[in-house]
Amino acid sequence: MRMLKPVLFALVLLAASSAAFAEEGGLPDANTSIADQASLQRGAKLFFNYCVGCHSLKYLRYSRMADDLGLTERQVTDELDFTGAKFGEPVLSAMPAADAEKWFGKAPPDLSLEVRAKGADWVSAYLHSFYLDPARPVGWNNTVFPNASMPFPLWELQGVQVAEMAPAKPGEDATVEKLTLKQPGSMTPQQYDQAIRDLTSFLQYASE
Repeated sequence: MRMLKPVLFALVLLAASSAAFAEEGGLPDANTSIADQASLQRGAKLFFNYCVGCHSLKYLRYSRMADDLGLTERQVTDELDFTGAKFGEPVLSAMPAADAEKWFGKAPPDLSLEVRAKGADWVSAYLHSFYLDPARPVGWNNTVFPNASMPFPLWELQGVQVAEMAPAKPGEDATVEKLTLKQPGSMTPQQYDQAIRDLTSFLQYASE
């Protein structure tokens, strides 16, 4: 996706929620920027290739995204719109709600306000923290959001992580001590960090 004419963004509430989570929960800094148009373009490409099959952005229209990210209607149609939506329509997943409930137990949430609700640091940490767990219905678990019903759509990029468990205390469940990359993905850890920074930045832009 080539870089086009830059536009100015309103930087309202840019880091408020991220800073709060970093202070309260000790999550690593997501280091996002909604002023970096190239990063937002890459993040949009990741979202539409890996996330929109399950998740919507119902408060964001394709046409508005094109204006903000410096994209043409043709680029959006050819590279991002995989649901057949019209250019002026909102970003909605094509997954039927009934099927989603059958497969995952409930319909995947709309992500329009996800970063505003939970913070960029939380979203970034969540996307770094999936690991194999055969005991879970979808085969995956997450240290940031334990027992999440979501499968891990980015495993081919990050690779496959496994959990090393800390010894359980009497009367308590075992906890994850650390995650280890068992099978490398198509990206190096540094490349995956950048990809998640781009994706989280795009979701932050959607929330703002």
